[in-house]
Amino acid sequence: MNLYLSSFQFGNESHKLSELVPLGARIGHITNATDWHGADEARKRADLERDMALLQSLGFKNEHLDLKDYFNREEALDKKLAELDGIWVSGGNTFILRQAMRLSGFDTIFEKLRQRNDFLYGGYSAGICVLCDSLKYIEKVDDPTQFPYEQIKEPIYEGLGYFNHGILPHYKSDHFESAAMSDEVQRCIDNKWLFKTLRDGEVIIIKE
Repeated sequence: MNLYLSSFQFGNESHKLSELVPLGARIGHITNATDWHGADEARKRADLERDMALLQSLGFKNEHLDLKDYFNREEALDKKLAELDGIWVSGGNTFILRQAMRLSGFDTIFEKLRQRNDFLYGGYSAGICVLCDSLKYIEKVDDPTQFPYEQIKEPIYEGLGYFNHGILPHYKSDHFESAAMSDEVQRCIDNKWLFKTLRDGEVIIIKE
C-alpha cells in the first residue's frame, strides 16, 4: 500500500500522486469523519466535490464511498474496495471516523489493503490520525464523546496501527485547531509519547 498523508486537504505535493497510483485510477472518497450530529450537509457535499474535482483534474476517477452503507456488511465493503485503486479519507473527528471503520469492517479489511502494492491510502487530518496506534494523541482536539451511530456508545481509542506513534496535523498553521494541537504536542512531550508534527501544506509520502 502506498500512502499520501497530508496535514490539510492535498498539501503542496499533489503532483506526486501519479507516482503512487496510475492515472485513471478509481478513488473512493470516505467522508465519515464529518458524520457528527448537526453537521452542515451542504458544506460536506461542497468539500467532497472540491476534493473530487482536484483528483479528477490530476487524471483520476472518483466516487463517494460512504462507510454507513456498509455497516454490518464487511463482505460487501471488501468486494467494493477490491474494485478500487485507492481511497481518500478526509478530515473531521477522528473518533467518529474510527467508529465508522469498526462498524463497516474497514479496520479488518485494512490489513488486506496493506498487502496491495497497487493501492493508495490518501487523506488528511482525521484521515491520517486514524492510522496511528492510538487516538490518545488527539483526544483534546477531537471530541471522543461524539456517538452519531447508535451501535456504539463508548469511544474507540485503538487506531489502525500503521504507525506506532502519533501524527499531529495543523501544527503551527493557519488553522482553527492549531493552538489546540500545540497543547497536544506538549501533552505528548509530558507523557513521553512518540509523535510527529505536520504543518498545513506538508505531506508524508510512503511508497511500498
